[in-house]
Amino acid sequence: MKGMRPVWLACTAVIISLAFLTGCTSNPYPPLSKAVAKHPRTTDPAQYNYLIGPGDSLNIFVWGSPEVSQTVTVRPDGKVTSPLVEDVAVSGLTPTQVARKLEESLGLYIKEPIVTVIVQGFVGPYSEQVRIIGEADEPQALSYREDMTLLDVMIAVGGLTEFANGNGASVVRIVDGKQQQYGLRIDDLVEDGDISANVHILPGDIIIIPEAWF
Repeated sequence: MKGMRPVWLACTAVIISLAFLTGCTSNPYPPLSKAVAKHPRTTDPAQYNYLIGPGDSLNIFVWGSPEVSQTVTVRPDGKVTSPLVEDVAVSGLTPTQVARKLEESLGLYIKEPIVTVIVQGFVGPYSEQVRIIGEADEPQALSYREDMTLLDVMIAVGGLTEFANGNGASVVRIVDGKQQQYGLRIDDLVEDGDISANVHILPGDIIIIPEAWF
């Protein structure tokens, strides 16, 4: 019986540890941490306009006022600071909308300012980016481009890995305010050249490429 005591103590320790771990994971997500898909601002690809996002570089040119013209980077909070104007929210706006917004702010200091905003380095807001995860050769987030298709995306990410199940891939898309998931036939498109498997990709799409089960 004496030999049973160490075993009993070890089992008790394991049970206590499991109970402790179970208690720690009873709530799978901390408050406000579960990601909720954000509806893309672009709802009609035919009316697509590039929207500025954090990380974009903006060349702000004020006609006749070189001292307030400069290139700025959009901060992670979606705002920019330029001479005479501080903390202007620009994320999710077109370059033209930003120019009009800056004209309004600069109008307090400059008579009838004329502003032109040129984007250099395209990132865009997360809601408009196309994200590819799983068994792509180079999983990444892509800035959406006009008339982007699945074939364009696969070229950008370098195709599939040797472990990918391309025909088991899917795209997650916001439709009527709800997240929907649709099947893709990437193997047919990339390996077999079946152009009927090529489909339009929309802003905010998430492409998921699973691993094949051999």
